[in-house]
Amino acid sequence: MIDKLEQLIKQAQSQNKMKIAVAAAQDKDVLKAVEEAHKLNLVDVILVGDEPKIKEIARELNIKIDSFTIIHKEDLMEAALETVKLVSTGKADFVMKGILDTSILLKAVLNKEVGLRTNNLLSHVMVYELPAYHKLLLLTDGGMNIEPSLEDKKVILDNAILVSKALGNKDTKVACLSAKEKVNKKMPSTVDGAKLKAMAQEGIFGKEVYVEGPIAFDLAVSKEAATTKGFESPVAGETDILLVPTIEVGNGIGKALTYMADGKSAGIIMGAKAPVVLVSRADSAETKLYSIALGSVIAANQ
Repeated sequence: MIDKLEQLIKQAQSQNKMKIAVAAAQDKDVLKAVEEAHKLNLVDVILVGDEPKIKEIARELNIKIDSFTIIHKEDLMEAALETVKLVSTGKADFVMKGILDTSILLKAVLNKEVGLRTNNLLSHVMVYELPAYHKLLLLTDGGMNIEPSLEDKKVILDNAILVSKALGNKDTKVACLSAKEKVNKKMPSTVDGAKLKAMAQEGIFGKEVYVEGPIAFDLAVSKEAATTKGFESPVAGETDILLVPTIEVGNGIGKALTYMADGKSAGIIMGAKAPVVLVSRADSAETKLYSIALGSVIAANQ
């Protein structure tokens, strides 16, 4: 089981090397990240984008790209389409976002002709390593789905479980977050949490998945809090996946873990035929590297 993000790198190094395709790769931070990943023998690299700009940035930063394949596409939409086509045709294993809007890349991912569309909903999964928690903690979905329905949450959970399995978890414990543990029809998150728990008890998510809901954040991550409040559940204090009710909750928790709890992280979009590494300019170089390693590990397990 992978319980530290550094172990993601070791796992990616130990498996068959995956090939990453970067859309609109003419970006300093992205080129630094893929160069470091290549140096560590995590991935082979295909850069899709404005070739003269890519080479100019590489010279400026002394980034060695001689062993990278470069495909020249100036137009951002064309670059995105070419990138996902590389994956859909088996020439690359997963996608990374470069200097283009997320909406452009996702439009290409969902393209019916060359994209990576499946019947699944796309969702964002963050993986956090926290000084105050004893294992990796997954958070979904604080990046894509604004106010998911019950059926949406089921698919979001399915996507996150795939990440948990790729991390080597033999069983996965899920907390469906809300503000309280009792069902209240005026609070949809409590109703959905109880229904998702019932689905898990019916085996819909697999025998190795345990879902608790509704459950508040403190009980999800703290056995002491659960004991104090008399709340008994195998998920309490042992949560692997935090399933949030809305994007605001996920966004707030995620940023709090990063900026207030010294969390290290990696992020990925799931639900397509291959993982999509989506990094922000605000992400650290470490986060970008861990995200590439996560994409590689998931791609090897699909």
